[in-house]
Amino acid sequence: MNRDQVEGRWIQLKGRLKEKWGKLTDDELDRLEGKWDQLAGLVQERYGLARERAERELSEIRRQYEREAEVKR
Repeated sequence: MNRDQVEGRWIQLKGRLKEKWGKLTDDELDRLEGKWDQLAGLVQERYGLARERAERELSEIRRQYEREAEVKR
């Protein structure tokens, strides 16, 4: 996968993350691109979720996106 594809995927994932957690800013998501542990910490802090729940929900969004990307190929 080339850099443009990776960036395109992140833009799409970022949109899904903002749909679920609208309090996250574009700047925060851009800064944390691909840093799932730090992103889980930010979600935990911003929404008062348990760390495990934040990680689980992020994993589900990521898995769902990857499944849909596979179907499109």
